[in-house]
Amino acid sequence: MDNRGIRILLAEDMHMVRGALVALLELEPDLEVVAVVDRGDLIVPTALECRPDVAIMDVDLPNMDGLTAAEMLHDQLPACRTLIMTGLGRPGLLRRAMAARVSGFLLKDSPAEGLAQAVREVAAGRRVINPQIAMSAWDIGENPLSEREIEVLGMAAQGDEPREIAAKLHLSIGTVRNYLTTTVVKLNARNRIDAVRIATEAGWLS
Repeated sequence: MDNRGIRILLAEDMHMVRGALVALLELEPDLEVVAVVDRGDLIVPTALECRPDVAIMDVDLPNMDGLTAAEMLHDQLPACRTLIMTGLGRPGLLRRAMAARVSGFLLKDSPAEGLAQAVREVAAGRRVINPQIAMSAWDIGENPLSEREIEVLGMAAQGDEPREIAAKLHLSIGTVRNYLTTTVVKLNARNRIDAVRIATEAGWLS
């Protein structure tokens, strides 16, 4: 951070949202947007060039998601703090964000004045997390599924039928069906589709 204030890199692929965020941030005398990108794969090279204090990024970006970019940025430019913004308030996203070592996690529908303050907080080395999402993540508990169950459910989530999963994993169809039935029971889901939804929202399926 220098005498120009907090230097910010903004990564957002929606043009109108990007413009609004830049305008909002530059209303603050101590904040300066030094770079704007619209793709996730541009975050790290741009940050290495302009050396921002804080990178604000959406989760869903073309070419590379924001959490992957945040993890890479932490490894290559650890002095740059990362603030994730998302319209999806899923607790699982927060868990992934924490694993990616982000400094802050905000919902896009948070009050406008909260963004500037969140930037100041993470720039100062503090962590900022939407409290509602934090409580939801706390309530979820540990993942009850085994690695194999996650693998099978993840393939089912991508549209693979039990026969296809069995062939790819070199298992019998009966074994695959047993795994899928077990995941439904463990997650207290209504069916396989509901199990996929529960596991995705909890962050157990990427």
